[in-house]
Amino acid sequence: MNAQTHNASPPHNALHHTMNKPALLSSICLALAALFAAGGAQAQSSRVYRCGNEYTNQLKGRKDCHLVEGGNITIVRSLPPVHSQPRRIVPRSGVTPSSGGSGTTTASSGGGGTRITSPEQAKRDSDARAILEQELRRAETRQAELLREYNNGQPERLGSERNYQKYLDRTAELKASIDRNQADIEGIKRELSRFK
Repeated sequence: MNAQTHNASPPHNALHHTMNKPALLSSICLALAALFAAGGAQAQSSRVYRCGNEYTNQLKGRKDCHLVEGGNITIVRSLPPVHSQPRRIVPRSGVTPSSGGSGTTTASSGGGGTRITSPEQAKRDSDARAILEQELRRAETRQAELLREYNNGQPERLGSERNYQKYLDRTAELKASIDRNQADIEGIKRELSRFK
């Protein structure tokens, strides 16, 4: 008896009572159409055009504009350049005659490099020159030691070099060290020549 009353009772789905399937389908289609219409209007207003080097969403009667398609556009504006006061410079050879030997001066555009001069910069240059001279002395001492050990390509064999290949490897390493050290010496001398 329970089974018969259960089958005889109407379903409890409220949507089933108020709407039939064709009406439900048409209301869903109507809602989707409204959604697409709103999206189309939004897409219409978000069109981006490239007019020369400018990007805009308003044509304003320009003829050189092309619709940009295929993705979002991000425009990053840069800050205007910061203008600092011009620095006064002198040629490496010294102070120009018009300055009378004081403070900072302006240099004529010559072939050599120029640098800023001031008492503080002169002290920095002096310190840098002293450091470079010390490095040069150290590199030259190291070069003399390497050349003495290299012995014109015939260094003395060490007790650990019973294998001849180990001796040849050490000889090649000595030669490479000599070449690197010589390049360092030449570089330091070039740096020192900039201070004279």
